This record gives sequence, C-alpha cells and structure tokens, in this order.
Amino acid sequence: MTAGPTTALLAVTEQPLDLAAHESAVADRRAGAVVSFQGVVRDHDHGRPVTLLEYEGHPSAVETLRAVAAEIAADPDVYAVAVSHRVGRLDIGDVALVAAVSTAHRAAAFAACARLVDEVKARLPIWKRQVFADGTEEWVNCP
Repeated sequence: MTAGPTTALLAVTEQPLDLAAHESAVADRRAGAVVSFQGVVRDHDHGRPVTLLEYEGHPSAVETLRAVAAEIAADPDVYAVAVSHRVGRLDIGDVALVAAVSTAHRAAAFAACARLVDEVKARLPIWKRQVFADGTEEWVNCP
C-alpha cells in the first residue's frame, strides 16, 4: 500500500481477531513504524475473578468504528489504520480489540494508535457483560 491515509481493515465480528492481519493491512513502504494493540480478556476486574465476557453491539457499531478510524486516518502523519472489535462470548485470553497504525516515525505511530484505542473505547456502542466466578454478572463500558 502506498496511497494516502486509509482505513485498511475494519470489522465488528464474532470471529477471532488476527493481529498479524491488521499489521499487514497497514503495511506501507513509507512507514518506519507500525504500532499495534490487542485488548485481551483478563481473568479479573477490580479484584473480582472474571470467568468470561460477552459483548453485544448496536447495529451502528460498524459505522461508528468506521468514523473513528477515518478520524485517525485523517491525521497527516498516519499512512493507514486497521481496527476490529469482537462481539459475542469471549473466554479468558481471547482478543476483544485489535488496532494497528502505520506512520513514518514511532512517536507518531504510538500516539495515533493510543488515540485510536481510546476513541474506540469511548465511542463504540458495544456493551460488555462480565460474568464473575461467584456467578454474578454486570454490564460495563456502555458508552
């Protein structure tokens, strides 16, 4: 890929996410940096053991994800952006969010990837149900 800034890969899916595919999607001959992020389901939250998560997305989730990715891709330092979020049941260790950004230099790539992840977490209409080891549950991260 050698064109201007693009959103190279984007999905809201029940399928497992592939970090390498996202990194490959933002590959660019001009890029000296590709920064990526994986949000992984952990086994605890605020000191309570978690057994699984379930993500439920609003029908507008893809459009919101597309808008966030386009905002990051519009940064003149960014060559390409890739971002995807899982929905459905996820077990401990599963990847819930993947993001990758390419730029000429590492500082810009780290900053752009951090902005991408922060904006997705803040704006994406995907709700998370946490199931705890004691059988209780709660809905969290509802924008």
